[in-house]
Parts: sequence; C-alpha cells; structure tokens
Amino acid sequence: MYQINALNGELLKHESAAFSGGFLGEVSPVFSETVVALDSTGLILLTVSFQNGMISFQQMPISNLVKDSFGPAKIIPSSVTGIFAIKMNAVTIVIRVTDENKLEVVEKTNHETSISDALPISEGQQAFALVQRAGPEIHLRVKLAHSWDDNLLKESVKMDQHRGLVHKIYINNYIRTDKSYGFRALIVMEDHSLLLLQQGEIVWSREDGLASIIDVTTSELPVERDGVSVAKVEHNLFEWLKGHMLKLKGTLMLASPQDIAAIQSMRLKNSEKSKMTRDHNGFRKLLIVLTRAGKLFALHTGDGHIVWSYLLQSLQKSKVCQHPIGLNLYKWQVPHHHAMDENPSVLVIGKCGPSSDAPGALSFVDTYTGKELSSLSLVHSVAQVIPLPYTDSTEQRLHLLIDADKHAHLYPKTPEAISIFEREFSNIYWYSVEDDNGIIKGHALRGKCTGEVADEVCFDTRELWSIVFPSESEKIIATVTRKLNEVVHTQAKVIADQEVMYKYISRNILFVATVALKGSGEIGSVTPEESWLVAYLIDTVTGRILHRVTHHGSQGPVHAVFSENWVVYHYFNLKAHRYEMSVIEIYDQSRADNKDVWKLVLGKHNLTSPISLYSRPDVITKLQSYFFTHSVKTIAVTSTTKGITSKQLLIGTIGDQVLALDKRFLDPRRTVNPTQAEKEEGIIPLTDSLPIIPQSYVTHALRVEGLRGIITVPAKLESTTLVFAHGVDLFFTQLAPSRTYDSLTDDFNYALLLITIVALVAAIFLTWTLSERKELQENWR
Repeated sequence: MYQINALNGELLKHESAAFSGGFLGEVSPVFSETVVALDSTGLILLTVSFQNGMISFQQMPISNLVKDSFGPAKIIPSSVTGIFAIKMNAVTIVIRVTDENKLEVVEKTNHETSISDALPISEGQQAFALVQRAGPEIHLRVKLAHSWDDNLLKESVKMDQHRGLVHKIYINNYIRTDKSYGFRALIVMEDHSLLLLQQGEIVWSREDGLASIIDVTTSELPVERDGVSVAKVEHNLFEWLKGHMLKLKGTLMLASPQDIAAIQSMRLKNSEKSKMTRDHNGFRKLLIVLTRAGKLFALHTGDGHIVWSYLLQSLQKSKVCQHPIGLNLYKWQVPHHHAMDENPSVLVIGKCGPSSDAPGALSFVDTYTGKELSSLSLVHSVAQVIPLPYTDSTEQRLHLLIDADKHAHLYPKTPEAISIFEREFSNIYWYSVEDDNGIIKGHALRGKCTGEVADEVCFDTRELWSIVFPSESEKIIATVTRKLNEVVHTQAKVIADQEVMYKYISRNILFVATVALKGSGEIGSVTPEESWLVAYLIDTVTGRILHRVTHHGSQGPVHAVFSENWVVYHYFNLKAHRYEMSVIEIYDQSRADNKDVWKLVLGKHNLTSPISLYSRPDVITKLQSYFFTHSVKTIAVTSTTKGITSKQLLIGTIGDQVLALDKRFLDPRRTVNPTQAEKEEGIIPLTDSLPIIPQSYVTHALRVEGLRGIITVPAKLESTTLVFAHGVDLFFTQLAPSRTYDSLTDDFNYALLLITIVALVAAIFLTWTLSERKELQENWR
C-alpha cells in the first residue's frame, strides 16, 4: 500500500503485508479501501482492507457461501461498489460485500454473466447492468448498486447463435418523456462484434471481428445453372411483381423516398457485380477470412457484403480447450469446375493454448453454406502444416501435420489417401526454422510411428541437414519462400542480342535474412560499423547455400517477397540513413548451351536429361540495390492465371496505402547507359533510387487503416489480378499490370463498332452490285 501526495508526488507512507496462501488471478475493488481476491488454490475468498494505514485480511472459504461448490473459482472484475462475481466451471455467483466486509450471495446462475461498470445516474446512486446468454436470447437487467431486488430495466433480445457469449457490456442512460430513466447497452460479443441494445431491440450491429483477420483464402462461386425459374430467383412471384411495380413507379417519377431506397437495394442485389455465381472472367469470388476471435466470414468480392459467417465451435473456449487460438486456413476440397453438385470446403487449423505442445483442433467448413461439416480435437500438437500437391478421388487435398515431437500425421485418414501418400513417400521433404536458436533444419520421412503414438497415419521423421547460424554474430529475422500455387509461364528469358537465360525455377528455395546480434533492435540503436545484414538463398532439400550476400552497415526489419527466380527485400541502410530495396535473380547455367536446334532434334539436348536437386546446381546470380523513400509494412507480388503478364510489387507503406511498383524498376541488369538492344528489351536506365509515382498508388487517396497484409488472387482473365488488403479496414480492387490487353475496356464504344460493321457490309454489297452491273455492260459490248 502506497500513500502519495497528489500535489507533488511525495511518498507519504508505504506498508506491505504477506499472505501465506498466495494470490490467484485478478483483484476486484468493492469499496475505496477494500478489494477481494482469491488465494492460490482458488477455493478461498480474501477480503483485503486498507484502513487507518494498515493492511488486514479476512478469509472465507467458497464452500461456506455456496453449497455444492467444486473446483477452483475465477473472479469476474467489476467496478460496481460492493458487488463482485466469481465463476466456478459453468456457474456464475454474484456476491455483495456489506459495510462490515461480510460476504452475501445475491444470485447464482448457470449462465455466463457479464457485469458493466458503474454508471452514476443521480447523486449518491449508481446503476449497473448484468447480461446473460441463455440459448437464443440475451437477458439484460439494469440494477441499482445498493439494491439488488429492484430492476430499473429488464429486457430479452433474440440473438444469433453464431455470435457466441457476451464478453463485455457498457451502458449509458437518457431521460424519457415521462422523466424516468432509460438505458442503452453496448455489448461486445465473443466474435468481437458490437451491438447496441435499446428498448428490447438491436438498434445496430458491427462486425468488428473483421478488423483482426489472421488468414485469408479464396473459393470459387457456384456455376450458374440454366433453366432456373423467375419465381425461384426472386424467391416468389409476389416479390417479382413488387419489384417491377417499384421500377415502373421510379420510371414515371411517382416513387417515394422509401420506394427509391428499395429500388436501389434491389439493383445492388440483382446487379452483375454481386451475383452469387461465377462470371466468365473470374472476377466474382468468395474471400474466406479467419479472424482472431475464431470466426469465419465469407466476403463477396463484388461489393464486399458478408455472404455468411460462422463462429467455429472448435475455437470456442470450453473445458477441453481453455485458450483456443486460430492458426491458418487451407483449401481442403476444391471440386472440378464441372462438378456442379459438389461444394468446396476449407480446413481451419487451431490449437488449445500458446505453448508449442498444445493439442490441435481441425474444422472442415463448406464455403458455399458456411456449415461446419466436421471437427476434430487432436491428441497431438500442430507445429507445422504442409499442404501436399496430391488429391484423392474426391478432390480432397492431402495435408501433413507435424507435431512438436517431429511426428508427421496425414490427413485425411482414408485408405486411399494413405496409398497415394505411400507412393510419394520418398519425394516429400520440408524444413523448419528455429528463430530463437538460429537453426534451420531439413526433414524427410523415415517410416511409420512406433511406440505409444503408433497410428496408421502417423510417420516418424528424420533430420537430413541443419544450418546453424552463430548466435553471437547472426540472428534470423526473416524467411520467405515461393507460393505453392504460383504459375511460371516460361523458364527462358530472352535478353538483348537474342541471348537466352534460363531461370532457376525451384519451389524448394528459401530466402533467409540475418542481422548482427547488436543490430536486431530498433533502427538507430547501433552504429553502422556494428551492424550488418546477410541474405541467403538456401536449397531446402539438400541444405546447400546457393547464394550469400552481405550488406554492411544495414539493419532490419526485413520485408521480402519471393516469386519465380527472384527475391526482393526491404531494409534500412544506416550509412546512407535511408531505406533500401535489393533484388536477387538466380539463373540456371547448366542449360546455357540449349541453343542448338540439331541437338534437340537428335535427342542430345540436355533439356531431356533428368533433374535432381542432389546434383550440384550450376547457377549464377544477379543483384542490385536501390534506395527507397518509404518504410514498409508488407510486400506482395501480383499473380495471374498463366504467369504471362508482367509482375508488379505491391508495397504496403507506413502510411497504410498500397503502392504498385513495376518489377522492371527492380531489374538487376539496369545500367546507366543501356544499349539500343537493351532499350528495345525494356531495360530502364539506372538510377540510385526507385521512383514513387503518385498515380501508382492502388488505394489512391484512401488509407487501409492498420494495414497488416496484402493477398493477390489470379482471375481467369490473364491480364487481371485481384488484390485484397486487410487491417482495421478492408480494401479490394482489380489490377492490370500490363493493362487489359486481352479484353475491351469498359468505355469501349460498341455502338460505333456496330455502325462500322454494318457500313462495311453495306459497302461490300454495294460495290459487288456495281461490279456485277459493270461487268454485264462490258459483256454486252
């Protein structure tokens, strides 16, 4: 206990007292000089008083207050004078503290209860709210702090089951016309949504869980079917007629403001943009997002509306799983585009606690309906998830889950999946990164598990190689690899003078960035001589270091992106006091002589020779560094369906905007004076810094507040890529890095084209008629 002079901060008195039983959990103040707490066992309530400059304890076993009590308790903090609550398993007990520090149970319920802060409503009176979730309803009561028996307000509101329990409640009051007090309640639900309750109704709600997205994937919409009746599309004939009557009133300018609003909502609902079917160009998709609260949302890319949402049962707090954490989303089943009666599904992976050995949890969710198909509570942990490039006959993708004990578990657990996996057993490799220890390891499978964890789908692993970075000189701060679904159009790159360079294309290259141990702090915490940054390209099958480059006087943080045969990374140059971006391109020299057509004809071309990662690759690298103006939050790269369109880097700046930077600016072959052949190839003259063109901001004048991630998705149209940026705000757009060379623009003049075609056809017939007449006259002569 400290007594401090509020005027000058002088410490007037300091007292301390020890309690032999220790303390557990939070402390709840009940009076200005009294708090309540639990002992270390959670079975005894302690009333701690600070009176007359002394500290005193009073103990009360919970069993004396509540009969049939069992298990340790937990205090629910409250700022209401004289009131606090404890929770024991599924039972919530509200306790009142009298002026003599005696404890009295005023309510016991089996429902989850939340208590609001105290709200002064008049001199000497405080009101507070209790809210409970009971099945499909929320029960709200507002009471006076000194009187438990009377209710100032008692309401029940129907609530969506997929919002979970009530986490917090805040109230304010207003004066009704009859001079009585009315109350509004702002409720925070388990799925992080906000709701305002007033007079037994939900006035408005906000899905603020979307401000904490942790992973994103996409799903195709269903194929549009022919022969669907009008009544089915419009739900019923009455709605169809009503819609046409409203449109007629709008055309005749007889519509009221309410009718105009209804017409606009109908147009939005029935517009091509927000249809719930696939379009020809692949612009309409579902964005499946997982939030930190463990809730799944399906967002339509047309207008961003929420198609469905579902709070996952496997990621809700329960007796089995006290601290659920969502980890990642993966595509589980992607039916063939001709399979019209099958729905795709996603796999959601979580775990029950922050520790590495916490047991995992799996959920399988239908992306069209949002229904949870099934869920699994795993007995093993989930340290790493490896989506395998194999599918079974039902288009379910095979996944390998690595636990903390380095055992590999195959999902789905079907005989067909096991037979497919066993055929590819010797071709499966993966790596693990231990940031704290500075170790990167390569792994492969050894055989089926033995011992207590023996299972048909459990496999032992073996360590193939390891790279240990010296802890006294280097610390791993960034790792990045290529996307598994990235498409590379061609391995050959034609350069000036018709020369050909072959990209070193491998899905097994890992980019690793390390910094000096002193330089692992914030920018400016060390001198340029004490810090350096090292970039590595590592083959994850053999552990071979393909390339290593050191940037002296540089410091993190490092943001990187890997695509095709190149990697771009961003860091800070302490010597120049500026940010830098570097690019490394890696090429395959073993195919440098693949220019003889006769060798290809005679079968002596080395393109026909088998490739093995265990043979030492003959590679060369090209690198270049450029100054960059902005600090960076994240970097992504555009992706298209065939990989033909040129690439753009999407840079999330510190100003929460997305900047599109052409990859040609980060070409390591740029020179100050490019030759004519290089100019024809598209090489830009070398400058020391990268240009920031205002028109290149994808977000234009908008800001994606709290930007955390950028995801790119290819459309069916090769020239177009879909971009989704998320943070506190959500942003979606379409990009055409090489412009829409494979489609007509939106402002194309179709009428002029039609008139031109008609005029040409008419001219052809006219000239043909005149030609026939002239030929006939010449023959008569």
